[in-house]
This record gives sequence, C-alpha cells and structure tokens, in this order.
Amino acid sequence: MRNLKYIIVGCLLVLGSASCKKWLNVNTDPDHPNDQTVLLQNRLPWIQHFYAYTAGVTNFRTACQAGVYYSSTANVNALSVTWTTTTGNVTPYQTWFVEVASNLNDMYNNAKTAGAYDYMGAADVFSAMGYMEMLDLYGEMPYTQATSGIPSPAYDDGKTIYNGCMAKLNEAISLFSQPQAANSPSFAAGDMWLGGNATQWIKFCWGLKARYMLKLSKKADLYNADSILYCLSQGPQSISDNVVQAGFNNSTVTDYLEGDPVVTNGNYDYAGEGSGQRISQFYYNLLTNMRGAGVVDPRMTKIVPSSMSNVQLNASGQVQSYTWLRSVGLDFYGPSTRLVAGGPASMVAASFATANTNIKYTIADPTALANFIAAQTTAGHTFTTSGNTVTVTYPAGSVYINSTNYLYAGDTMYVNMRSSSMAYSGNPNQPANNVNWYPIVAAYTAGVVASTGSYQIRPVSDQEILTYHEMEFIKAEVEMRKGDPADAYTAYLAAIQAHISMMQAKLTSWQAGGYTTANPDMAPMDQGAISTYLSSAAVAPGAGALTMQDIMLQKYIAMGCSLENYNDMRRWDFSAGDIGGYGVMYPGYGRGPLFAGGSLYTGTTLTDPRYWQRRWELPQTLELNYNLTNAFKINPHAADPNIWSMPVWWDCATDAQYYGYLK
Repeated sequence: MRNLKYIIVGCLLVLGSASCKKWLNVNTDPDHPNDQTVLLQNRLPWIQHFYAYTAGVTNFRTACQAGVYYSSTANVNALSVTWTTTTGNVTPYQTWFVEVASNLNDMYNNAKTAGAYDYMGAADVFSAMGYMEMLDLYGEMPYTQATSGIPSPAYDDGKTIYNGCMAKLNEAISLFSQPQAANSPSFAAGDMWLGGNATQWIKFCWGLKARYMLKLSKKADLYNADSILYCLSQGPQSISDNVVQAGFNNSTVTDYLEGDPVVTNGNYDYAGEGSGQRISQFYYNLLTNMRGAGVVDPRMTKIVPSSMSNVQLNASGQVQSYTWLRSVGLDFYGPSTRLVAGGPASMVAASFATANTNIKYTIADPTALANFIAAQTTAGHTFTTSGNTVTVTYPAGSVYINSTNYLYAGDTMYVNMRSSSMAYSGNPNQPANNVNWYPIVAAYTAGVVASTGSYQIRPVSDQEILTYHEMEFIKAEVEMRKGDPADAYTAYLAAIQAHISMMQAKLTSWQAGGYTTANPDMAPMDQGAISTYLSSAAVAPGAGALTMQDIMLQKYIAMGCSLENYNDMRRWDFSAGDIGGYGVMYPGYGRGPLFAGGSLYTGTTLTDPRYWQRRWELPQTLELNYNLTNAFKINPHAADPNIWSMPVWWDCATDAQYYGYLK
C-alpha cells in the first residue's frame, strides 16, 4: 500500500469550485492547499461524500452477492451468477484510503487544536465505519499503521480492527458530549448529514455499536444481547433519527477519481447509472409472495422498475398510448433458463425504434422455433416466417432488443434499473425532476420511458447510512434469540412500518418536487394497500407465528442495496440452516446452475463455511503488488484462490477457528 495521505487536498480544488451544493465549497487558500489550511467545515462534507461513494460501490456489489440484484457487468456478474470472482474489486479499497482515510488524522488533529470536539468525534465515526467496512470485505488489513505515512504498513487481524473501531465509537460518544470551545468552527457549517446536531450524532454512534455488536452473534463468549438492547435504547428512536446522505440532480460535476456525478446518491453511481442491472427473482419473489401468501407488497412498484410497452405514436411522433410493463425478476439461483441458454452475462439493454424496425431471427431448433412464434403471437407482434427464419416488426416508438439472437428478444421483460442524472443523461433538455431512463434523445423527445428506476438507487434517492428500521430489525432478532417472541414481534412490526413510513415520506417529497409527472413509480404508496399488506398473511399474524426467517426476510427487503444484507447472510450461514436451531433464513439462495467457482469455494456441503462467499481478495494492484510481504505475515493464504471462502474474524465462532485459518 502506497502513501496516499494528501491526495484529497487536490480533490478539494478540482471539485469544490464547480459544485452546486453549499457544502462543497473551496477552502480559504485555493492556490496553496495543505493539511493545515483546509478548513474543518470544508473537509467534513467531502469526507461524508466520499464515504457515501465508497459505501455505494460496496452496497451494490455485496447486494449482488446477496442475491438482490443481477448485473451483466463482468466483475459484478462474477459475484452473483458464476461465483468466479475477479481481481477488479479494488474500488471500495481505493476510494476509502485515497478519499476518506487520508483525511481523518488531519481533521482529528486540527479539530483538537481548535477545541472542535464535534469534528474530532466525526473523524472517529468515519474511522470506525470505514475500517469496519474494510474488515467486512477484506478481513485482515493495514489498520494501526494504515495512515501513518509508512509506505508498506503492517497488517492487523480482524479482532484488532474490530476492537479498534468500537473504541473509536466510544471516544466519539464522549467527544460529542463535550461543548465546543469558544470560537471553534461551527459543526453545523460542515455537517451534511445531521446539521451539526451532536445529540443526533451520539444516537448514530450507539446505533452503529448495535449493528457491529450484532455481528458477534456466532461468538458465545462475546455476543451480549442485553448490551445490544442497551445500545438500541440510546440509538435512533424514530425515522426522524435516520442518518442519510441526500442525493441531488442539480450538477454535471463529476468525481476526479472515478468520473461519476458528485452530488448524486452513491448507490446510484454504481447500481443505477448503467444499463446492466436487473432485479433478481429472489428479491422479486419476496416482494410478491412473502410467506407464500401471494400478496404483493406495496413497496414492490417503488422498487421494481417498469418501462413503456405497446407504444403507439401520433402523427407528430409523440406517445399517444402505451401500457406500463413491470419488470419480472431474473432467475440465477433456480433453473435460470434464460441465463443458461444465453450465458451468465448475456442480458441486453433495450433500444428505441425511431422507425418501424425489422429484426430477423434464425432458429434451427424446431421446438424453439415453435415456441418463439407462439410468443410473438401472444405478444401481438407483427411477424412473418420463412423456413426457420422469423422476421418481427417492431413499430416506431417500441422499446425492443436490437439483436438477431432470438434468446434475447424477450429481455424487455427484465427492465433494467437505470435512472438518468444531469451528468449522465446525454440529453440537455431532460429536466432535473425527470430521472427516467431514455435509451436515446429521440426516445425522450417521443416521451417513451425505458426504465423508471428503483427507489434506493436513483440519483435523487437518499443513501441510507443508518436507519431506525434497521435498529428495530436488530431488536427483533435479539429479542427472538433471548426467547421473548412478544417483544420480538413488536419490534418486527415496528421495523416494517418504519421502513414503509420512511419510503412514504421520500415518495411524498418527490411528488411535491414534480417527479411524479414523468414517473408514477415515484408517487406515494396507496395507504389502503399498506394497511391491507400489514394485515395480510405476508406479515406474521402474531408472536406465536413469528419465526426468525420472518424477521430476516423482511429485513432483507428493507435493507435492499446494503452491505448489511451480505453481513447478515454470513452470520446465518446463508441457506445452510445450521445456526441455533432457527432453520433456513434465506430459502432458495445458493449456487446456481452457472456456478463455476469450484477453485474458490472449496466446501462441498452447505454447512461447510468454505462453501460460501465469505470475503473478497485483497486488491491485486494495491496490496498484493505493493505490500504482499506484510499481507503474508498475517495471512499466508492471502493470495490463495480460495481466500474468497475464508471467514473474516467476526464470522467465526471462536478465535481458535479464525486463527486456524491464518496458519
């Protein structure tokens, strides 16, 4: 690992002068920036922004691992479909160290000199969040020497990193409890997340402690239910305590390192910016058939995207009539028929027909030919046949797949999750409050929407850092483990309601902002549908019927694009059903028919820890090329192919198990 200490100072110059948000102002000495002249109130918002950016790529890629999303992008597809993995998962590591960690010592020390205890506390919080995230992903890491200026810092084991992060949170709580020194910089002037409210930051710290202590659920000697419940009692108590990074669509400025929009939601920059992502069938089924009830969740139409189909244009080339096509889920755990036939990364983005367009499909297999013809008839498409060639006419205004491979023709049913931002729409006429995706400018001009996007990953979505609904789901799990189903049930219901309420508040704000004129999926949910769902069989009807699976699957829906789903799955050994007699938490999750990662996941049974995706390999271009000696000192298997199936420290029941892996 190379010394990255002051790189972000240059970023302040490159980005600060052009940003549209008041938080992202330049420092007071733009011609000669250094670690002393960057004001605390200018440094913190960039730390918040770049932490959210780091979390965004982590959330997206681990959501693919957890089965929330499919992606046709090669390195992410390898995490979800084939489990073959790649060495291309460097981005979280790079953005964390280059753009966040490199600033924390300076912010802490400069704040200490100024008596700005709140800024010191914030530095501690980001240290805890960032290094815990690195531990979650990579296991052993440079920690105590990471930002010391040593070019090749020593590695620490997972236990050391975990305890160090918890100590940072404890210190932060103490620092936020102290009054700022006279004439110290205003915390509100630099805090994008909580407006400089130290009391809210203290709740935030306690919530993080609860989240991190829950990771120890496998460790009989360290897991402490009452301690977690105490942390929860001091943490967020309502959705007004949620910690989020607001997303905006009011600037075309892009990041100097990755080239993504600066003011948008970090999840959007990875999951919603490109055309490769789809909702998985695993996630879709939970939104449409939770507990086998056959009840559609009111959140489904806000999470699962739709596109226009059966479009008819008027004489002026404008949309005259259409129907909304709601995406179906893409299967990669079950039969995976479409991907088995076409290939694991073969999903194709839709195109727009500017004029009537003929596509010829040559299909040698008689059964496949007959099935394809029947499908065109059912869809009402105009087509002709000649031998084993079928020519389908897609009328002007159609959203269609521009490929002669018949296997891809139906891919419009798998609506991609893309949204548009000012920086990436390619259409200067598209207003800021229209974030629909249009394949080309002609589609926008005609008014033909190819995707409405998804709730968590639009450019204007809030990026959820810590939420009340997560706290209630943690409480429900902990109470269930304690043998108190009544309190667990109360928390379970509160968690579901809190998530729905949070969504409803955001949807209402989008409606007020004019987003729903172009995008009905951004409108509030029907209150009657919410009430019907909460009283339906999709929700456990009482404490006696509540199972741990009910809690974890509802949490899975609510967390969505979040690292925490992947963390939870590891704690529960995915679908092994071998934890505490609670049964299988994630039924249907597992290796799909396109699995090809036998050299990486060497376990042969569901209950073998090394059957599953447990961590990421260290970045080849940073650690394994520049700091391999130190990596091998702590873990001689750091470069082994099956490092991907080695549990991190908190994912082991005992220290003996963990250190046994490191021999």
